[in-house]
Amino acid sequence: MANTIVKAAVKEHLADQNVSSDFYDALDEEVSDLLEDAAQRAEDNDRKTVQARDL
Repeated sequence: MANTIVKAAVKEHLADQNVSSDFYDALDEEVSDLLEDAAQRAEDNDRKTVQARDL
């Protein structure tokens, strides 16, 4: 796991839910993929700054 997410923040956001340990790994992978895609889109548009529209 790349530790992109903050487990405590996820727990706080999902305060009324139980969260399984494998959820964090899956969420971290999803976020990492999203960040890579956004960075690639910015690069494809000749920008070094990743912006909200890249999501």
